[in-house]
Amino acid sequence: MKGPLCLLVLLLVSLVALVVADEKYTRKYDDVNVDKILQNNRVLTNYIRCLMDEGPCTAEGRELRKTLPDALSNGCDKCNDKQKVMAEKVINHLKAKRSRDWDRLVAKYDPRGEYKKRYEKS
Repeated sequence: MKGPLCLLVLLLVSLVALVVADEKYTRKYDDVNVDKILQNNRVLTNYIRCLMDEGPCTAEGRELRKTLPDALSNGCDKCNDKQKVMAEKVINHLKAKRSRDWDRLVAKYDPRGEYKKRYEKS
């Protein structure tokens, strides 16, 4: 009787771990130097092309492209504090220095303007 009970407990713990892990986005790229990317027009342009499906993507770009629609729709609820700060920094930079790219990204990822209002204050 001990064997099946242990297996059941292990299965439940694994299931809970999967659910908890799914509540937040990966921290894998939290140490990416966003300032360095924002200061390098070539690198930033490559990320924008990736997000716009106009060019190849790095691993970080693919993760961002996959995560971005969900993050926008839920107000970045699954983001940790560092990710929220990085997102705000990128948004502010794009709006101030690359407004055409910002407008293109908004048109692609928020065509009805549902999420843009959240970031207009930024």
